[in-house]
Amino acid sequence: MSANEDQEMELEALRSIYEGDESFRELSPVSFQYRIGENGDPKAFLIEISWTETYPQTPPIISMNAFFNNTISSAVKQSILAKLQEAVEVNLGTAMTYTLFEYAKDNKEQFMENHQPVNSTIPISSIISVETPNTAPSSKKKEKKEQLSKAQKRKLADKTDHKGELPRGWNWVDVVKHLSKTGSKDDE
Repeated sequence: MSANEDQEMELEALRSIYEGDESFRELSPVSFQYRIGENGDPKAFLIEISWTETYPQTPPIISMNAFFNNTISSAVKQSILAKLQEAVEVNLGTAMTYTLFEYAKDNKEQFMENHQPVNSTIPISSIISVETPNTAPSSKKKEKKEQLSKAQKRKLADKTDHKGELPRGWNWVDVVKHLSKTGSKDDE
C-alpha cells in the first residue's frame, strides 16, 4: 500500500474511533489534536500530531505548542515529546496516531509528575487599570433639560399624532414656498 492509502485508512479509523469525543479535534485531514485529561484539570495537556507526505514510513510531527499548554514548563513538554518519540520509533511503518494518543492518555500521570504550573499569563487586572471617575456634584453641574410650559406641550401634542410623529404632509406649505422661490427648470 502507498503512504496515501495508509493515511486514508487511518483517517477513516480515527474519525470512527473518536466520533463524539470532545477531546479529539481534526484540524485538517493530516493534522489532529487530542486533549489528554479532562477540561479544567491542571495536569491536562494537548498533543498535536501532523502527518508528513510519507507518513507512516516516516515519523509524524508531534507538537505541544498549542496555547492550551502555556502553563506547562518547557522541560515537561520536552520530556513528554521525548517519550512520545520513543513510541514513534517503535511503531514506525504502521499507523500510530491512535497509539500515540492512547499512550499519552495511559501515561498522563507519569508525564506530568514534575509539572508545576507556570503562570505565563498576566492577570487582566494588571493590564487594564480601572479608574472610577470622580463624580463630585460641585465639580460638574448637570445640564438641565429645557422645560416646556403647559401651553407649549399642548401645542406640540396638537401637531403630532398619538405616537408623537408629525402627520404626513405637515410641511407641504414650506415645500411649495421653496419650490416657488427657486423656480422649476421645467417651466422654461
